[in-house]
Amino acid sequence: MGLPRIAPYDLPTASELPTPRAPWAFDPARAALLIHDMQGYFCAAFDASAAPLSPALANIVRLASACRSAGIPVFYTAQHGNQDRRDRGLQADLWGPGMQEIPEHTDILPELAPQDGDFRLVKHRYSAFQRSNLETLMRVRGRDQLLITGIYAHIGCLATAAEAFQRDIEPFFVADALADFSREKHEMALNWVAACSGVPVMTQSLIDQL
Repeated sequence: MGLPRIAPYDLPTASELPTPRAPWAFDPARAALLIHDMQGYFCAAFDASAAPLSPALANIVRLASACRSAGIPVFYTAQHGNQDRRDRGLQADLWGPGMQEIPEHTDILPELAPQDGDFRLVKHRYSAFQRSNLETLMRVRGRDQLLITGIYAHIGCLATAAEAFQRDIEPFFVADALADFSREKHEMALNWVAACSGVPVMTQSLIDQL
């Protein structure tokens, strides 16, 4: 129970992206950026100096800066520590009690600290849409595309992409701005999203379009 210790692995490259079923093209006027669960507790499972976390973090930083400059809203998810068992629900059966209410667990990595105008959503379940007002905040800003970054690709990030699709919000899964338990699970998440709910993309491709 609890999080594994994650061995380093290389991030996917542009040539390795699966071909999506969806025909959607990134439109900065319609997009929002999600930085998913980049808190100390979750990131501590990785070697901070190695791939996948180090380059994924650098790519999220680059993409967030470019999005802010382009007027694209930036959303964060973050869990609270010391969650009541009734609030944590079935997650406690799979992952244990979760994080403590201490800065080294709950703080978002300092390189990614939210800035004025960003939105920080309290995370309750795998999907960022569960028990949050993410969809409302996007809709009132005319946003129906979601760039998904963060951790873990095959759990909360994939669940968010699936739910975005079911809410008629087009997910873009930023392959080199995600990290996961292993390269195998990372690829599984990319393949599932490409087949069922969204478009895998690369950070530089998005930045070039901005």
